[in-house]
Amino acid sequence: MRDRHGLLTQPIGRVLLNMSLPNLIGVLTILGFSLVDTFFISQLGTESLAAISFTFPVTLVISSIAIGIGAGVSTNLGRLIGSGQAPKAKVFLHDSLLLTFILTGFISLLGSLCIEPLFSLLGANDSSLPLIHDYMFIWYFGAPLLVMLMVGNQGLRATGDTKSPAKIMMLAALINLILDPLLIFGIGPFPRLEIEGAAIATVISWMVALSLSGYLLIFKRHLVEFAGFNITRLRHNWKKLAHIAQPAALMNLMNPLANAMIMAMLARIDHGAVAAFGAGTRLESVLLVVVMALSSSLVPFIAQNLGAGQTDRAREALLLSLKFVLIFQTLLYLPLYFFAGTIAQLFSSDPQVVEWLTFYIIMLPVAYGPLGVVILLATSLNAYHRPMCSLVLNLCRLFLVMLPLAALGSYLGGVKGLLLALPITNTALGIACYILATKISEPVKTEPSLA
Repeated sequence: MRDRHGLLTQPIGRVLLNMSLPNLIGVLTILGFSLVDTFFISQLGTESLAAISFTFPVTLVISSIAIGIGAGVSTNLGRLIGSGQAPKAKVFLHDSLLLTFILTGFISLLGSLCIEPLFSLLGANDSSLPLIHDYMFIWYFGAPLLVMLMVGNQGLRATGDTKSPAKIMMLAALINLILDPLLIFGIGPFPRLEIEGAAIATVISWMVALSLSGYLLIFKRHLVEFAGFNITRLRHNWKKLAHIAQPAALMNLMNPLANAMIMAMLARIDHGAVAAFGAGTRLESVLLVVVMALSSSLVPFIAQNLGAGQTDRAREALLLSLKFVLIFQTLLYLPLYFFAGTIAQLFSSDPQVVEWLTFYIIMLPVAYGPLGVVILLATSLNAYHRPMCSLVLNLCRLFLVMLPLAALGSYLGGVKGLLLALPITNTALGIACYILATKISEPVKTEPSLA
């Protein structure tokens, strides 16, 4: 199992490139999942589109839990593989998947029993609630499959294999794309299930993808060892997993929370600015896709090298990645600057929305290089077993710097003043994070696993 993909020996740039390209496809596939569902459901009318929009905060919570557990798996598994402890790594992955299934199964059961009160609390009206129930009841049934799939794929990535998870997610997206119109609109022999059909298509695609991921993990790569029940071992491994997973999950929930607060500020000034900001954040997810793909590769790379005692190689990979995103995002900004107005018009025909969105596109992406530095350092801190540092870093960026600056900016300069606070924050924190990265070192060794 050890160094099958050259993480410990081959040239750093080549390894990260080979790992990141499949991750890039995987990230784009995940973005496409949401866009495809939203597109087809929007054809059913405004009520259905509103219903699916209400589900986003809840599905985001489940996804954040999956990302958190996945970060814990990737970090700990990478360490064990890098240090040559393959048997312990297999048992750790088994225990992690077991906890994942128990936790998400409980959350899904609870969620399915609380659909109406929960979404009523979120503001859904009587006409939306039946549609939300039809969608979420099935979605909750499949949620453990999604989380197990995401965590299992992180197990594969921890070995350096990023191609297999990308292929699996591409297949899942293709199945979802084919089944969505068939089940939503009742094409051919299929019944017209409308919004319920979208949920069924999604769950079927997850089921197929999880079957393939499980086959690779258990039968082909032999990465999972079905250990007997040992409460001491389970508690030890679950504690190690939670050490990374809890802060990582919280960190993933902070950005949407901060965005919601910014949108609330904008709503008090101009509703057109809210629409522009919403479109801008969707555009941002595309513009930062390379950063996200690289961060998924960097964590297992650093974790394996730290596990093997190659601390200089781990730090060199981090600094090389930071320099790359600074250069790449700067080059990516140049066409955005010249075509900002044209891009804005693709999202809206309202002159006011176009004006605000054009300003957004000109001002915010200029700091996406420094923002990429923040993202990469924050995720890499998990590999260094410093998840609380990562959490505190993002808390400071969002709630101690960005939101107060945004409030001050809105008071002094309205919408433009508020938006200017975002690139200023990202630039300042990006510089600070780069300096921190040059000084990063391996933490004190923790106790060995009892796996």
